Amino acid sequence: MIHRLWFRLALTFAVIILVTVVTIYFFVSQRIAVEMQDYTTQYKGYLSGQVRSKLYIYYLQQGLSWDGVQSLVKDTADVSGTRIILTAGNGTVIGDSARELLGTNYTDSSESPVELTSGQQVIGRAYIIYDPTAKEYVAPFLRLSASINRSLLLGGSLAIGIALLLTFLLSRRMMSPIGVLAGAARRLGRGDLSQRVRLQGEGEVASLAQAFNSMAGDLEYAEQLRRNMVADVAHELRTPLSNIQGYLEAIRDGMVEPDDAAIRSLNEETALLSRLVNELQELSLAEAGELKLVYQAEDITNLVKQAMAPWRPQLTAGEISLSLEVPDDLPLVNIDWQRVNEVLHNILENAVAHTRKGGTIKITASHKGKWVEVSVSDTGEGIPAEDLPHIFERFYRVDKSRARATGGSGLGLTIAKRLIEAHGGTIVVQSKLGKGSRFSFTLPIAE
Repeated sequence: MIHRLWFRLALTFAVIILVTVVTIYFFVSQRIAVEMQDYTTQYKGYLSGQVRSKLYIYYLQQGLSWDGVQSLVKDTADVSGTRIILTAGNGTVIGDSARELLGTNYTDSSESPVELTSGQQVIGRAYIIYDPTAKEYVAPFLRLSASINRSLLLGGSLAIGIALLLTFLLSRRMMSPIGVLAGAARRLGRGDLSQRVRLQGEGEVASLAQAFNSMAGDLEYAEQLRRNMVADVAHELRTPLSNIQGYLEAIRDGMVEPDDAAIRSLNEETALLSRLVNELQELSLAEAGELKLVYQAEDITNLVKQAMAPWRPQLTAGEISLSLEVPDDLPLVNIDWQRVNEVLHNILENAVAHTRKGGTIKITASHKGKWVEVSVSDTGEGIPAEDLPHIFERFYRVDKSRARATGGSGLGLTIAKRLIEAHGGTIVVQSKLGKGSRFSFTLPIAE
C-alpha cells in the first residue's frame, strides 16, 4: 500500500498540514508573548495610578496622617496580586503588605516608586513589587493560548481527515484515464491488436504527459504567487489591525480614554489600511492590463516641478537638498499625467526615506531617441547587490524588519514599474551600498 499514489499524496498533504499548524502555533505563541508584555506594562501603569489615588484619599481622610494605613496597604496588595511597601517621606516603612519591613528604612533602586507629594514636600513613596506568576497577569493569556491550541488541534485533525478522503477520491479520478491507457497497453501487449485509444492528433500519450506537466508547472507557479501574496497581505494587515484592536480593547476596559489622541491613532491605522487596499487594487488592475490611462502631450519639466513641490518642507526639515537638471528643449511626452506623477511620488518617497541628513536628491531628464529618460538620484544608504534584482517585486523591502519609518507597504516601486510598462517604457535601478541609488525610467515622446 505504501507505493500506492493515493497513500503517498495523503501522507504528503498530512505532513504539509501538520507543518503549517505547527508554524502557525509558533507565530501565535510569539505574538501572545508580545501582547502579554504590552498588557503587563499597561497594567502596571494603571495599577500605579490606582494605588496613588487610594493613598492620597486615605491621607486626606485621616487629616494629613498615615495612621492605620497598614490595613489599606494589605487590602490593596491582596486585590492586585502584588506586594506594596509604603514609606514615609524620610524612608521609614509605614506600610508593608508582607509585614516584614515595618519600622525599617527602605530604599530600592531597582524599583521606581510612586511618589506622593503635598506641594513641594514628599509625604510618601509606594513601592509596588509585581509577581509575574500572579493570576491577574496570566489568566487571560492562558485562556487565549488554551483556546488557540484546541482550535489548532481540532482544525488540523479535521484538515488531515478531509485531505485523506479527498486525496483518495481525487487520486482514483486522476488515475482513471491513465488506467485506461495502461489497460489498453497491456491488452495490446497480449496480442489483441484491435485495441485502439481514440485521441486527437499524433503522439497522444506524449502530448498528454507534456500537457499535464505544463499545466502542473503553471498551477504550481500560480499557487506559489497566490500564497506569497496572501502571506504578504496578511503580514501588512496584521500590524494596523492589531493596533486598532488593542486600542479598542483598551478603551473598552477603561485603560485608555477615548480622547483626541486615541481617535487620532485609530484614524492613522485606518488610513494605513485604506492606502494598502487602494495600492493592491491599483496593482491588480495594472497586472491584469485593465488600468485605464488617459494619454496627453505633457511637458515633463512642469510635471517634475509639481511632483517636487510637496516634498520641499520635509526635505528642508531634514536638511536634504533637492535639485532639478532638465534642458529647456525637451520634447513633449505622451503620458497619463496622474499616473506618471504617481511614479515620481513613489520614487521620491523612497529616496527621501533613505537619504540621511545633509544628503542630496537630484532629478534629471534627457532626450534619448523616441524616449525621454527621467532619473532620480540620491546620496542615501544605497541598496545591497543581492537585493537589487528583487527591488520591484511586490512587498519586497530591503529593510526586513518592515519598519514604517523606512518604507510603506512595499508596493510603491512595484506599482511604479507597472505604470511605466503600461506606457511602453522601462524602469531600472542602479545602486551602490553606502553611496546612494539612481532610479531611471523612460517615457514615449508625443508625435
